[in-house]
Amino acid sequence: MTASPQTVTYQTANVDGLSIFYREAGPRDAPTLLLLHGFPSSSHMFRDLMPALAGEFHLVAPDYPGFGNSDAPSPAEFHYTFDHLTDIIEHFVERKELRRYAIYAQDFGGPVGFRLATRRPERVSALVVQNANAYDQGISKGLRDLLQPWWDHRSPETEAPVLQLFGRQSTLFQYQTGARDPASMNPDAWNLDQYGLDRPGNLQLQVELHANYVTNLARYPEWHAYFEKHQPPTLVVWGKGDPVFTVEGAEAYRTHLKDVEVHLLDTGHFALEEDHALIAAHIRRFFRDRRIR
Repeated sequence: MTASPQTVTYQTANVDGLSIFYREAGPRDAPTLLLLHGFPSSSHMFRDLMPALAGEFHLVAPDYPGFGNSDAPSPAEFHYTFDHLTDIIEHFVERKELRRYAIYAQDFGGPVGFRLATRRPERVSALVVQNANAYDQGISKGLRDLLQPWWDHRSPETEAPVLQLFGRQSTLFQYQTGARDPASMNPDAWNLDQYGLDRPGNLQLQVELHANYVTNLARYPEWHAYFEKHQPPTLVVWGKGDPVFTVEGAEAYRTHLKDVEVHLLDTGHFALEEDHALIAAHIRRFFRDRRIR
């Protein structure tokens, strides 16, 4: 029996000696959308969006090392930085022979996706930004107050408060805060994410990666220069109730981009949990109107 275009397949690729899990759907001759997930999620966050778009798009959603179903080597075996995660995704893209693609970036997908775009701007057809920050004003006061002392001086004392980011209450906070109807959201999403965080050894790699997050702030001018020079058509779909990244960060994309739409949605950080159908409709229209391939 031949699979329909909407069928999502689940595969792995060997990338730099690691098993990288990915989901794929849609015809390869359709416009490709590279789906880059956030923290503490995985490609699982795209489980509803992919079937909704697979009739018109080729969709590829990898899990980073340490997330989802990909290998999770210890920090002694793998240097957990955003540069290194981007290396893996860049090599994954090459392994998949993706020559032209749009990037869907959510949360951690921003630092990975924007690095990838600045490295290979000729390959990027468009950006879809969903609660992925690239501006100082986009970082909420609560997140900055938690992380800045640790970034300034890493010690057991400054690290202790940061460890709350990896507990169940923090995961629930990210999913439910700002959502218009938390009771309608499937708890499998945050339970699966928390299962991943609670795996033996995962805390150590997450601590290293979050310590490296400060390097993303230093990259903002580079990303802004990429926006200004290459002007990728950009669709911003942003859960306005996000407690992590602010509405001001969403609006800031207008500063450096000419062909940009900003849609503020009545939901939170993980907007796909409530609004995957609306986001899919925005993507279909945006790509169709601009004839993005």
